[in-house]
Amino acid sequence: MVDGGGESSAADGLSTEEWLSCAQGLVPRALGKAREVKGFPGRWKMIISKLEQVPSRLSDLSSHPCFSRNALCKEQLQAVSKTLNDVIQFADLCVKEKYEGKLQMQSDLDALAGKLDLNLRDCGLLIKTGVLGEVSFSSAATSSCAEPEAAVHGNLKELLARLQIGHLEAKHKALDSLVEEMKEDEKNVLAVIGRSNIGALVHLLTATSPRIREKTVTVICSLAESGSCENWLVSEGVLPPLIRLVESGSSVGKEKATIALQRLSMSSETARSIVGHGGVRPLTDICHSGDSVSQSAAACTLKNISAVPEARQALAEEGIVKVMINLLDCGILLGSKEYAAECLQNLTSSNDDLKRSVISEGGLRSLLVYLDGPLPQESAVGALRNLVGLVSPEVLISLGLLPRLLHVLKSGSIGAQQAAAAAICRICTSAEMKRSVGEAGCIPLLVKMMESKANSAREVAAQAVASLMTLSHNCRLVKRDDKSVPNMVALLDPSPHNTAKKYAISCLTLLSSSKKCKKLMISYGAIGYLKKLSEMDLAGAKKLLERLERGKLKTLFSRK
Repeated sequence: MVDGGGESSAADGLSTEEWLSCAQGLVPRALGKAREVKGFPGRWKMIISKLEQVPSRLSDLSSHPCFSRNALCKEQLQAVSKTLNDVIQFADLCVKEKYEGKLQMQSDLDALAGKLDLNLRDCGLLIKTGVLGEVSFSSAATSSCAEPEAAVHGNLKELLARLQIGHLEAKHKALDSLVEEMKEDEKNVLAVIGRSNIGALVHLLTATSPRIREKTVTVICSLAESGSCENWLVSEGVLPPLIRLVESGSSVGKEKATIALQRLSMSSETARSIVGHGGVRPLTDICHSGDSVSQSAAACTLKNISAVPEARQALAEEGIVKVMINLLDCGILLGSKEYAAECLQNLTSSNDDLKRSVISEGGLRSLLVYLDGPLPQESAVGALRNLVGLVSPEVLISLGLLPRLLHVLKSGSIGAQQAAAAAICRICTSAEMKRSVGEAGCIPLLVKMMESKANSAREVAAQAVASLMTLSHNCRLVKRDDKSVPNMVALLDPSPHNTAKKYAISCLTLLSSSKKCKKLMISYGAIGYLKKLSEMDLAGAKKLLERLERGKLKTLFSRK
């Protein structure tokens, strides 16, 4: 029998079977001593009820086929033996009433009951989680050197198992090792990690030690970024503790928790859950006061949430519009500004109240200033496109909208150019505005945009030009562009994928009063296209075809 928790050198050399025998022998002694105690009856009754469960747990553990080959089993039996020895010692003190104070003894007995609880839980976990078999198998592989990868995986499985069993200090030590393993070879960790390990990590996020919480969230951040554990993380309840860390963690804790939420919020279901768990306010606070990395991650998370239509009202109630406009103006990183523009684009996609809110808070001016950069972003142009319909032409011109749209058509991505063309379609509701757009120099760029490989870009460019050409001044500008007629004729392609046909017909009809333009249309094959479009009953096709055919006949007769 080993007393004193098995701390002697003799105890260190005991086999797993010997430790089992030791623990089994200590149980009746501990029970006998505990039943002798007269003081603190409530606490000792609880301790006795837990002691009575120990034999069955030891039996379950010892009956496992991998029992004797598993280091975790031996360690668990050592822990159980130490706790049983503690029970005997405290029972002796209580029987002899040799303790320093009643309150201190009450506290010690509560801690003792907690140790017994932990021992019982850990024994159960070793059986239920399948850790015994996994670790024993991998230990065999390690000792036989069968497969280096199997050996590495085995060591990692044992390390992950240690996150689930034992006292907090032991888990802290295992966590330190896991952080190092993640740095050295994240791929191997991801290959062996299981749902129960994720659950253990999530539990450690609520540890009382700030250092443990910080290290745990570092691991969880890496797991979230890997893209392979999101569902497990969310189902194991990671969102509430992450949000609490964003709210009140250390600077490192806040940063890692925010980055983890950024990755998890890519799922619309998880984005809704973040709102439901009260995550919006802490994220907006980070946008105001966080460091550059945290601010960018928070802005991206809020942008992801704003992509969920039913979450937008909750965002609005937390002042999201002001927050995003402030980021556009003062964001530390360019990425933060881009996320802010995307968020505003999402918020203004359909809700007129949110559109008015953005306008009243000065969002239009901030978006226009943001577009002055060398590479204007599609999201900012998209937000402008959503807003311009609620602003008077005079205000838009005074704010400098047209030079910015011209800049986008010259320098933006195809997506940004498309959004700019759509904005032009929306603002051209009067002859004055159409003239201003024409004089700003947008028409040649829109004509060139008709050559785009993207059908949606060709369509919106043709729509914008068709709208602008209803003003004779702009029609003359289009006639002067050598590319206009060939580009428009190409858009008569009857393919069902070509959705720009109707706008091309409108443009060409307006140009058909010019003999030169009609000749060009005919030379580029417009008649063949129009015959097919007439058969398809496309509006305006038959009328334009007749005009071109009359012109062709007149040319033939004049030659004769």
